[in-house]
Amino acid sequence: MTYDRLVCANCASPVSEGRCRVCRASRERLQQEGFFTGLNPVALITLLAVLIAAVALLAHQTA
Repeated sequence: MTYDRLVCANCASPVSEGRCRVCRASRERLQQEGFFTGLNPVALITLLAVLIAAVALLAHQTA
């Protein structure tokens, strides 16, 4: 999940603005989670389809 759509329960502002310490802590935690957390589901499905196609192509060439 991306933090640009989250609303802070402490100050009721977007987490991406980082107005309070709770927002800033949540923003830092979300930024440190990794590469695949920022990808949307369509991009993940596309990446998975490309990987499956590559494996199928390799299996077809070796057979």
